[in-house]
Amino acid sequence: MNTDFFIPKNLKTEGVDSHVEKWTSPSNIALVKYWGKFGNQMPANPSLSFTLKNSYSETEVRFEKKYSNTDEIDFELFFEGVKSQSFSKKVSTYLNNIVDYVPYILNYKLVINTTNSFPHSSGIASSASGFSALSACLISFEKTINADLTEKLFNKKMSFISRLGSGSASRSLQGPVMVWGTSKVFEGSTDYYAIVPNMKLDKIYTDFQDTILLIDEGKKEVSSTVGHGLMNGHPFAEQRFVQANNNIAELKEVLENGNITLFGEIVENEALSLHAMMMTSTPSYILIKPNTLAVIEKVKEFRKATGVHLYFTLDAGANIHLLYPKSVKKEVLTFIDAELSVFCENERYICDEIGNGAKNV
Repeated sequence: MNTDFFIPKNLKTEGVDSHVEKWTSPSNIALVKYWGKFGNQMPANPSLSFTLKNSYSETEVRFEKKYSNTDEIDFELFFEGVKSQSFSKKVSTYLNNIVDYVPYILNYKLVINTTNSFPHSSGIASSASGFSALSACLISFEKTINADLTEKLFNKKMSFISRLGSGSASRSLQGPVMVWGTSKVFEGSTDYYAIVPNMKLDKIYTDFQDTILLIDEGKKEVSSTVGHGLMNGHPFAEQRFVQANNNIAELKEVLENGNITLFGEIVENEALSLHAMMMTSTPSYILIKPNTLAVIEKVKEFRKATGVHLYFTLDAGANIHLLYPKSVKKEVLTFIDAELSVFCENERYICDEIGNGAKNV
């Protein structure tokens, strides 16, 4: 794919001395996981996710025109109102990686203010929400100075540059279901950006809930970047990529036909496969905790005893996402309070649900 069409050709910044953009963008939870990368943030296998609603980053970017010629990116970043050195390093790397596609940032000083609706390090992918919200601000500003930026290209470009900050961020900008990575079963799917798949979602999934159990709020033992790298030369990598492609094809069918039991089997299998790959890499990592395993057993027992459609998934960490239809929310929350919250750090959990992506504030 030629990505040159993401490079703006006819920018008109005359008269635009200052401008403010403010967007919210949520996190997302992958149902079919990608684990392993190649090239410049390309996924080794396609992934499919539910976009969340309540767990989001809110980012404001103020653009102030610079009147001296410079090839350096000038920005300040404030997280929760405090100037942040650690986040600034990540954002500096990101902005330098995307500057060819957003060259206008060289003409402006950027003042970035960002906050999360959820506690940092709470087991929710803040890189997905954070980079997608920042990307939305940048490309939304571009609409004011680039007449060639159509609405269709706008969404693609937001996802494209989000991916260069965090792969999963590419899936946060729209919803309720997103696909990132080339898949034979999803027309238009690509490694370069995420798409809203052309499919009819069965009504049982349209109000799906995601309750995140905060088993361990500490920093992960291994970063996702390092974890993805461990797939290079992994003895089971090729089998895993085949499995993911098969699961995404099967999941497409159950999302359309409403077979929620098979939905749960696929989603749980994907979560455990992700952690199996980490446990069998070199070096190996065990990111699940004893309480993670205890909750998984409790969920299985509850489902068998009650017939309630409650399923789990995990990202690359110890915290558990519980997925279920809204129609059983009362029973599930009663179960969480009675039997699962004791396994959470400070008995904390976050209630979320399926959503539709980024919003201009």
